[in-house]
Amino acid sequence: MYAVESTPSTVLCCLCGIPVQANPSNMCVNCIRGQVDITEGIQKEVTILWCKECNKYLIPPKAWVRAELESKELLTFCIKKLKGLNKVKLVDAGFIWTEPHSKRLKVKLTIQKEVFHGTILQQTFQADYVIQNNLCQGCARLAANSDQWVACVQVRQHVDHKRTFFLLEQLILKHNAQIGTLNIKEQTDGVDFFYGHRSHALKFLEFLGSMVPMKNRSDKQLVSFNEQNAVYNYKYTFSVQIVPICKEDLCLLPLKVYQALGSFGPLVICTHITNTLHMLDPLTLRTVNVDVNSYYRSPYVAITNAKHLVEYVVLDTEVVGPKAGKYMLIDVQLARTSDFGKNDTMFLGRTHLGNLLKAGDLVLGYDLTRANIVDPELEKYRGKLQLPDVVLVRKSYAEKRRKRRAKGKSAARAWTLKRMDVEAEESNKKVDSEKMEAERERFMEELEEDPEMRAKIQIYRDPRYVQPTNSSIVETDDDEDDDVPEVPLEELLNALALGSEPKLPQPACPEGDDDDDDDEDMSD
Repeated sequence: MYAVESTPSTVLCCLCGIPVQANPSNMCVNCIRGQVDITEGIQKEVTILWCKECNKYLIPPKAWVRAELESKELLTFCIKKLKGLNKVKLVDAGFIWTEPHSKRLKVKLTIQKEVFHGTILQQTFQADYVIQNNLCQGCARLAANSDQWVACVQVRQHVDHKRTFFLLEQLILKHNAQIGTLNIKEQTDGVDFFYGHRSHALKFLEFLGSMVPMKNRSDKQLVSFNEQNAVYNYKYTFSVQIVPICKEDLCLLPLKVYQALGSFGPLVICTHITNTLHMLDPLTLRTVNVDVNSYYRSPYVAITNAKHLVEYVVLDTEVVGPKAGKYMLIDVQLARTSDFGKNDTMFLGRTHLGNLLKAGDLVLGYDLTRANIVDPELEKYRGKLQLPDVVLVRKSYAEKRRKRRAKGKSAARAWTLKRMDVEAEESNKKVDSEKMEAERERFMEELEEDPEMRAKIQIYRDPRYVQPTNSSIVETDDDEDDDVPEVPLEELLNALALGSEPKLPQPACPEGDDDDDDDEDMSD
């Protein structure tokens, strides 16, 4: 069938005379743009208020919103600040790059509007934003008096090291739980977190309860009283007590707990800690998770900790049991490293490290033949419990790391961790810095050896790391040090720039009117 082809009709533009497709205005696009400006009535220059302390922008009258440069949140905030934009259709919007220190933001917007009886015109224009510094309410109070806090969370753990707080610091940074703190102060056996609002402290308490086994109690102190409207102002203090048991600690379960858990243990090792204690019986490979309530019904402490680990050499191994996850039961023949050349004392024991150990390896464990155990619960097991000579905890890579450094391989790591800005107490400034560095180094080694622990935190590439050249490494036939655990490069993040680390902590700022939870009437 023959189809007639239709040809679109053309008319001459009524202004310039060029032929164009017929349209209700009978004008070309250039003439329409010259006659009509659809951006008329829309703001082109806007002033916005920004708090440089907490990186928040003011939404009048008194709400503040946090947004990073060139983020979707900041773009939404900028678009809403433009008056007259509701009369047109917004098609596209995006930032135009400006210097971060210029205190200027530029946004490119594309809009559409109907003109001349159905003719739709599209136009692109630029809006400029001038940033003015203005402290928000929370930062203004902090600037006036840095000690003006409303709520304080005191986190404590009564142990002789701070590796638990190193891990807690990384968990806080990963989940941004430090947001809202006015200040963070280091104490002898813990850390204090200060907040401008009680609700922020309660939120942080909820976070701690999901990360570590702890109990807490609260108290409040009257600061002022307004007789005119019967309003009380309080300072709130929350005391958090973390369970005094850490990873690699050796515990003796109370007889009542031993019986309640079905003859589990009673000599157990704490393998790792979440919001519960993960206990392992090294002689049977049984595991039990002890929650906080169960622990404090019958509390107990470690009979010895990682500070008293002794290095042994594995002389021989023999598999005696099946695998249970990453553990395997084996019998081992051991000798103390310190006894070589002095005596021929050897030990026989059973351990859960069958997947890692072989003859010639170094291993760390507790020497119970020399340990001075003072525990009232031990008397209750008199005649029922035979303590082993040695309880092995983990494989040792100290000698292999030393050999790597001797070969010229750099001990520097290709990764690094973020740190919180913590204020040290005057009494703590004389603390042995070598001890703190040794504890932090051990924490780094734990991250290298434990993939499950690494999965909980964020590890970043270190831009200062320099890959060693092949010429600086001494080649040998001995590759025993090649199995030293390291953090794989694919697990590292690229987000950390050491020259522009965010300052932590960030001060608390009200999203709205948060002062209501800091005042109480007489019904409290």
